[in-house]
Amino acid sequence: QVYVEESGGGLVQTGGSLRLSCAVSGRSFGNYAIGWFRQAPGKEREFVAAIHWSEGNTLYADSVKARFTISRDNVENTVYLQMNSLKPEDTAVYYCAADPRPLISSDFSRYAAWGQGIQVTVSS
Repeated sequence: QVYVEESGGGLVQTGGSLRLSCAVSGRSFGNYAIGWFRQAPGKEREFVAAIHWSEGNTLYADSVKARFTISRDNVENTVYLQMNSLKPEDTAVYYCAADPRPLISSDFSRYAAWGQGIQVTVSS
């Protein structure tokens, strides 16, 4: 069983930056993919970015490409989502999730373990 927990959300102005952290714990997760998803009020949950824990390859949604960067720290067992040039439409609850299969995916149904979510609000 793998557990994930988000931290680092908050309120930021348009154009600002935030870094979200996802602490990963539990059984060996070397072959896991760790993903970030978000859900805005009245909208469906959407994929943001994902990274394979051991291989380091990444995947991004088009809406955040070139603004967000996902990375991992193998010592701290943490995945980060650096969010730059934030826009009001980035406002959402952000979730970290773990997928035990070896290929990273944007399909949220593949992700077996989810955090509680953390609020990110971008003011205009």
